[in-house]
Amino acid sequence: MKGSIIAGAVATLAAGAAAQAGAWAQCGGQNWSGATTCVSGHTCVFVNQWYSQCQPGAAPQPTTLVTSTTRAATTSAAATPTLAPGKFKWFGTNQAGGEFGEKTYPGVWGTHFIFPDNNAIRTLINQGYNTFRVGFAMERLAQNGLTNSFDAGYLRNFTDSINFITNAGAYAVLDPHNYGRYFGNIITNTADFQTFWRNLATQFVNNPRVIFDTNNEYHTMSQDLVLQLNQAAINGIRAAGAKEQYIWVEGNSWSGAWTWNVTNTNLVALTDPENKIIYQMHQYLDSDGSGTAPACVNAQIGAQRVVGATAWLRANNKKGILGEFAGGPNDVCKQAVRGLLDHLKANSDVWQGALWWAGGPWWGDYMFSFEPPSGTGYVNYNNILREYI
Repeated sequence: MKGSIIAGAVATLAAGAAAQAGAWAQCGGQNWSGATTCVSGHTCVFVNQWYSQCQPGAAPQPTTLVTSTTRAATTSAAATPTLAPGKFKWFGTNQAGGEFGEKTYPGVWGTHFIFPDNNAIRTLINQGYNTFRVGFAMERLAQNGLTNSFDAGYLRNFTDSINFITNAGAYAVLDPHNYGRYFGNIITNTADFQTFWRNLATQFVNNPRVIFDTNNEYHTMSQDLVLQLNQAAINGIRAAGAKEQYIWVEGNSWSGAWTWNVTNTNLVALTDPENKIIYQMHQYLDSDGSGTAPACVNAQIGAQRVVGATAWLRANNKKGILGEFAGGPNDVCKQAVRGLLDHLKANSDVWQGALWWAGGPWWGDYMFSFEPPSGTGYVNYNNILREYI
């Protein structure tokens, strides 16, 4: 999650303004005020009461709200819409804490930073969540330079947390929560970054349930540098002999899904000999997309903000993951989150899943906290999210 507000405006999605919605765009849903017909070769297909989508070669489906009463009155073809055409590969939560105490380095475990509570992880796994993105600080792991040896204590605590998750049958995402920076400075030495990743991947080379995340939310950096850092991470991971694990790459501009197709287009050039690159994007639903306000723009904003990224993934034959998302504790946001997840699942040929921001034992009354049993996000959204497991 980013620590400051995105600057600049985002282009208005055409789906709500054009006379006809484009391929894979929204074309209906409760309170939808945009186009309800699709361009040639596409049909507006009902997904749920909040979202209908222009899909190619599909049979006509209703775009209005379908209830138990109206469903019985429709024709059999319209009354049995096909929901979610796939299953998410990864669905779970972020686990924050290892990166806490920013600028207090190396800090003290239990005082400045913490790793996930195993009991909370077990509770979530027992409910069906299968992926946990565990944040850490590069400055604590590699304290004396990116190419130097790792701090034994920090590595041990981090590894214990990762092993608990994967031994329980879930996936653990290694998340250097550094924003493309090291001790506050933009990382420009790609060779050092590659060495860091070779060293880290060596620690987990035999754990196929580990996923490597190159870095959290690159921002305000050279776009070419973001490309080169991602490629260096991939090269370092594979040089360590880690062949089975997926690699989640992130983009510039806080890895935002809503700007991905105009900001991070050059990342299509990334290569991996194992062909296991997943494009990780983040999306929040408040007015500036920062995830700092409890109010969502409207009930449709979830799907609206990712439709461009969906089109980019499909056009480039890539796979994506929504590595961070959340909504405030209110009904508008709950509808927006449902619409977002319904869109991802309706497009599961390109979207591999989603992770809520965030769990972790130190959140207190944070509005998005997904820490069982009493975190605000957990109380408000657990039942909703479990519908998508």
